[in-house]
Amino acid sequence: PTQPGLRALDVGCGAGALTQRLVDRLGAGQVSAVDPSASFVAATRQRFPDVDVRCAAAEQLPFLDATFDVVLAQLVVHFMADPVQGLREMARVARPGGTVAACVWDHAGGGGPLASFWRAVREIDPGAVDEGDLPGAREGHLAELCAQAGLDDIVSSSLTVTVGFATFDDWWEPFTLGVGPAGAHVAGLDDAGRTLLRDRCARLLPTGAFHVDASAWCVRART
Repeated sequence: PTQPGLRALDVGCGAGALTQRLVDRLGAGQVSAVDPSASFVAATRQRFPDVDVRCAAAEQLPFLDATFDVVLAQLVVHFMADPVQGLREMARVARPGGTVAACVWDHAGGGGPLASFWRAVREIDPGAVDEGDLPGAREGHLAELCAQAGLDDIVSSSLTVTVGFATFDDWWEPFTLGVGPAGAHVAGLDDAGRTLLRDRCARLLPTGAFHVDASAWCVRART
């Protein structure tokens, strides 16, 4: 979105990566953001003091009907407690004819950014639960969820990005922070288990600087 006057909502804003892009394009006064995590909300408010940032879940957005021209959820739908309700709420707060868009990593197809991590986990524990069964993580499922939420003119696509890492430690360190299913898995291991998993991941990845290609399923729909 680039047209002057557009209002946009970032659902599940996290630390504000998408919020930043929206502010750059539309201006802070035209952007709102929500996240269920109070710490993320506080961090995003600090980064963008002129953005309307609220603590709320996607399933119960604190806005009136038909408030926004564009409602976006970047890498969020698979973490919603009720994805259909979350998408339905996104449609509710979008104006008639507005755009609702979302994307989810291709975890089921092995194209997500954590594919090497989960491969190492399954080599150690074949029964481990990965992120492949999360909502929207397989081809076509995100569009199915949008249809169930009552959205129209649903267009599906895929997007691939490349992320570079200077060292293996740069790649590994985020997994130690306890964030998301991968972080929770690492946090649940004892010291020996974490060392074993780290070593197995290191064997699957190049030495020195390397890059990871990651693909996401995307949808764009109309209200």
